[in-house]
Amino acid sequence: MDSLTQLRLTRALVDIDSTTGREGDAGRFIARTLRDLHYDVLEQPLEDGRLNVIANTGEPAGVVFSTHFDCVPPFFPSRVEGDVLFGRGSCDAKGILMAQVAAAERLRAKGERRVGLVFVAGEERGSDGARAANTLANGSRFLINGEPTDNRLGAATRGIYRVKLRAKGRAAHSSLPHLGESAIDKLLDALVAVRQIDWPSDPLLGDTFYSVGLINGGVAPNVISPSAEAELMFRTVGDHRELHELIKSRVGGQVSLEDVLDVPPIRLKTVPGFAAETFPFTTDIPWLDRWGAPLLLGPGSVTVAHTDHEHVTLPELARAVDLYETLARQLLSQSG
Repeated sequence: MDSLTQLRLTRALVDIDSTTGREGDAGRFIARTLRDLHYDVLEQPLEDGRLNVIANTGEPAGVVFSTHFDCVPPFFPSRVEGDVLFGRGSCDAKGILMAQVAAAERLRAKGERRVGLVFVAGEERGSDGARAANTLANGSRFLINGEPTDNRLGAATRGIYRVKLRAKGRAAHSSLPHLGESAIDKLLDALVAVRQIDWPSDPLLGDTFYSVGLINGGVAPNVISPSAEAELMFRTVGDHRELHELIKSRVGGQVSLEDVLDVPPIRLKTVPGFAAETFPFTTDIPWLDRWGAPLLLGPGSVTVAHTDHEHVTLPELARAVDLYETLARQLLSQSG
């Protein structure tokens, strides 16, 4: 696959709105593209017409390239300015996906057919696609997952812990506050107390940090609030249960806790000769563990992913193809 074909296919994929929940058209485009390139293609159905796309050359895969093709909102189409490709998914992760296809094509053209492709929906909202794809793992030894890492290998990624704090109060007329009990006041006190907790740290991943993503509460300005809740998002460096217990020990008398999501931090395989770095985000890798020892690499920067100016440079995409090919060759030399 030459660079012009790669860019054309990348733009065509970026121009399909595949905001999480609407990945069907993009998945079918990917499957059709791979069939045109003479891969054996499986469309794995998910809910609501969504799908994963899993492909191989007809031979057992020792190395699998994988990434996701769903995107965060809002959708905006591709455009090229100079040597920069803009568009939703240009770096997270449709540009990555086509760079992986180009690398697989280059390997196949040189006689190396032990390469598979696993492209999934749903990464941005709970990884349901990856969880489903994991059930179809076929014995590959290595998984090269693609996320925007500035073309550096990931040494480790943080995990995620989402938790809701819920406060209960008693409604009353705001002119008679002594007859009520403010859930909002309880929640605010709990959130202040949480800010004082000394969170765990890790020598490789650093300190745990979090953000308060959502706050809801009350029924009207002139009513003492009977209920309130907040959702916290932690970027974790260890077991989320330690965080749960730390929060509970500080504010358990003021609020109740509900665990929403846990994705563990991951240590990744690195390879001599490739620059490596730790990253604060999480990936589908924890839910693709049956596809082989995980590696993480991709063009583009996470600093522009999810923004209204998401982009990737064309030289980065070209460099990614070289890196994916070299990395796959080194891994395949280990798999015999």
